[in-house]
Amino acid sequence: MENRRRVIVGVTGASGGIYALRTIRAFLIYGFEIHLVVSDYGNYVLKDECGVDFRNNEPMDVLRNLFGDEVEKGKIIKYNFRDLTARISSGSFDTDGMVVVPCSVKTLSGIANGISSNLIERSADVCLKENRQLVLVFRETPLNLIHIQNMLTLAQAGAKILPASPAFYQKPKTFEDLADFIAGKILSLFKVEHNLYKKWGE
Repeated sequence: MENRRRVIVGVTGASGGIYALRTIRAFLIYGFEIHLVVSDYGNYVLKDECGVDFRNNEPMDVLRNLFGDEVEKGKIIKYNFRDLTARISSGSFDTDGMVVVPCSVKTLSGIANGISSNLIERSADVCLKENRQLVLVFRETPLNLIHIQNMLTLAQAGAKILPASPAFYQKPKTFEDLADFIAGKILSLFKVEHNLYKKWGE
C-alpha cells in the first residue's frame, strides 16, 4: 500500500490558472496524492490561460507533457465537480487538508456561508469541521467589503487566506517563478520543506 500524504486541490474560475498548475506540480514533486476537483469555469480558465485541458484528458498525462518525470513521485485522482457522493465529501476520508487555487469570489462566498452546493464547497466545509488545513488562494482585486467580511468569517472558522500576491525579493525572472512563490507558500502551510523559491536572507 502506498504511503503518501493526501491533499485536496480545488481549481475555480478566477483568473490565475498558472497558480493552480504550479501548485499541483509542487505537490506532485513532493510525493503527494492529489484529490483534484476543477469547476466548470476552472476548466475554462486553465484552457484559456494555460492551454491545458483537464476535462477531456487525464491530468497526469497533461502534467507529464508539461513538466516531465518530476511529477511521477505523486499521484492524481480526479473527481466530478458536481459529485457530492465522492469520498472527499466525507469527514471519514482522511486528508492533510485542502487548497483552493485560484479561489473565485463565488467559491469564497459559498464556503464562508456553508452552501456546499458542489464538491469544492463541500470538501472545504469538511476540512473546516474536521479541523484540517484549508487554504484559499483568493485572486481578486480590489476587494470590496463583502469579500473582506467573507475572509474574516473564514479566518475565524480556521481557514488560511493566502492572496495570490507573489513577492519580488527572490528576483523572479519568469511567470513560473512568481507562481512558484505562491505554490511554496502553500506547501509551507502544509509543513513541507521545499526549495521552490529562495527564502529571505538565504
